[in-house]
Amino acid sequence: MSLQHLGIIADGNRRWAKEHNLPTIEGHKKGLETIEMLVRAAAEANIPYVTFYVFSTENWGRSADEVGYIMKLAETRILKYAERFVKSNARLVILGSKENIPPKLASSIEKAEKMTSECTGITACFCFNYGGEQEIADATNIAMEADGEITPQTIRKHLYHPEIPDLDMVVRTSGEERISGFMLWRAAYAELMFMKKYFPELEPGDMQEILDEYNRRNRRFGK
Repeated sequence: MSLQHLGIIADGNRRWAKEHNLPTIEGHKKGLETIEMLVRAAAEANIPYVTFYVFSTENWGRSADEVGYIMKLAETRILKYAERFVKSNARLVILGSKENIPPKLASSIEKAEKMTSECTGITACFCFNYGGEQEIADATNIAMEADGEITPQTIRKHLYHPEIPDLDMVVRTSGEERISGFMLWRAAYAELMFMKKYFPELEPGDMQEILDEYNRRNRRFGK
């Protein structure tokens, strides 16, 4: 079974910056460059979907300066991403709660998604202000109101962007070996891979390593 949906927990930006004697913000900037490179590498490898975990609901607990910078960085970069994605026929999708998102950023997110909505190449998803438990809770509340019952089927159809398929593989960088609530519903049968490199250290060749590792796995889905 070919790799259809790759999830990447983009971990280690701050530690990368610290080890290079750089401000934390430089780690986040380098992380954004790495994301663009990986989207290109995934497209070249014919992977239809790639999702990056970039800001969790728990990350609001970081310093006000860092969170404020991340919000501003997202606001200034997302439309530039969308412009480049349109040129490469890539679709951009944001998964997460709209709660607490600054209005200008929320507007930019909506515009970026609309700009790329007709693109038919790779779909690049960003889990931003995202929590796996919160996604399931939100879907459950909608299912109860819209469908009158809670089943796996009614929950699934109300997940954030329900057209996005289940994950085939989850990769976490920086040596940490946990998924931290990343796409809990869609990751139910995903293969897991943990890399020692910090996220900003990833290179195009790492995509082939990920593919090779995935192809070595024997996926049985509980059978």
